[in-house]
Amino acid sequence: MAIASAARISPLFSSAGTTSFHPLPQLDASMGAVSVSAPSIPYSLQLRSPASRRRDFLGGIALVSVLSNESPELKAREVEVGSYLPLYPSDPSFVLFRATPTDTPALRAGNVQPYEFIIPPSWKQSRVANILSGNYCQPKCAEPWVEVKFENEKQGKVQVVVSPLIRLTNKPNATIVDIGSPEKVIASLGPFVTGSTFDSDELLETSVEKHGNQTYYSYVLETPYALTGSHNLAKATAKGSIVILFVASANDQQWPTSQQTLKAMVDSFQI
Repeated sequence: MAIASAARISPLFSSAGTTSFHPLPQLDASMGAVSVSAPSIPYSLQLRSPASRRRDFLGGIALVSVLSNESPELKAREVEVGSYLPLYPSDPSFVLFRATPTDTPALRAGNVQPYEFIIPPSWKQSRVANILSGNYCQPKCAEPWVEVKFENEKQGKVQVVVSPLIRLTNKPNATIVDIGSPEKVIASLGPFVTGSTFDSDELLETSVEKHGNQTYYSYVLETPYALTGSHNLAKATAKGSIVILFVASANDQQWPTSQQTLKAMVDSFQI
């Protein structure tokens, strides 16, 4: 099977391009036939055979179908997460998001193990564009992809980014410790935290914690030039064939009142 390559770093945090096409012929439901106003068909197309024009028409119908039928998990839920996620037992001011195979293409493909974290109930899930989701390159993506995103305009945003392990080490099933020190790991993953470049001077604090057999590296970064926000918290671990990164971001206006909330979300992340 050919290996598809996901978007490079800049597309992970930028909007996908738009697709334009000419209006399609209109169907006349009452007559069961296709009716087209004369100005809608260029003269060069009128010279083509009816069979050729029919193939063009059906191709256009198929294109519209592909563009409009986006995977349900990639669409934003325009409702607060508190309306459908369960309360977090240890702190009812949060709800618990526990990812399942119905949530993302990578979870369905078995490339990523289920993960979880807490979210304030007033937050909403954000849409992940198909090209950024890894949907088209599963089960074997060569580039990082975005799993899920949540945000609140007053507090900030969080996202889960996954990188193939091979981008950081050639050792199969390596742990985060096998890859290297916290500083070495963030040097590789930093651009996925900032959405642009990463400078070691932006790293304020690192810590290491262990839950069961899983080791996590945590980071506090001050990133004035980041596309994601001038303040970033991150947590990374490795499992199987991937490195998974949880990122919480805020701008200067959001940070003073949301930093404790974002820290609680990052602390809660586990796979």
